[in-house]
Amino acid sequence: MRGADSAKPARRSRVEMTEIVLPEDTNQYGHAWGGRVMALIDKAAAIAAVRHSRTNVVTASLDSLTFRAPVKLGHILKLYAAVNAAFHSSMEVGVKVVSEDPLTARQAHCCSAFVTMVALGGDGRPTAVPRLLAGRSEERRRQRDAMRRRRARLAQRERRRRRARP
Repeated sequence: MRGADSAKPARRSRVEMTEIVLPEDTNQYGHAWGGRVMALIDKAAAIAAVRHSRTNVVTASLDSLTFRAPVKLGHILKLYAAVNAAFHSSMEVGVKVVSEDPLTARQAHCCSAFVTMVALGGDGRPTAVPRLLAGRSEERRRQRDAMRRRRARLAQRERRRRRARP
């Protein structure tokens, strides 16, 4: 059910994960595999989406992931995630990844991503999610930005559909 009675504060979806970069997470240069970092982003986004929807979720898309700084062997990764906006059955989750050198405590923002998660009902089909209550100014800004990105994603999807038609 979607409505005021099912609205949830954005802060309840917050996730903070900590991981250490081990040898099996790295390539021959001692840097974390991008795919490993992406898997952690997906996991953090899924936890945030489940916290908001209290149902099973699947990943629909991952937008604008750019690696800004290398993640090295032995570094500590901190992932921060929260639902930015809730739509009918989907949610946009923002994830920020920070790398910390454990010897110097120096931190670097290594990447961020926007992940669209879809809530699934017991029948495996998309199901409605609660509205998101963005109370703080930062939460409202993230919600507005998520709405803008959603409009852009939907417009891009429509352009692809038009091109695919015979």
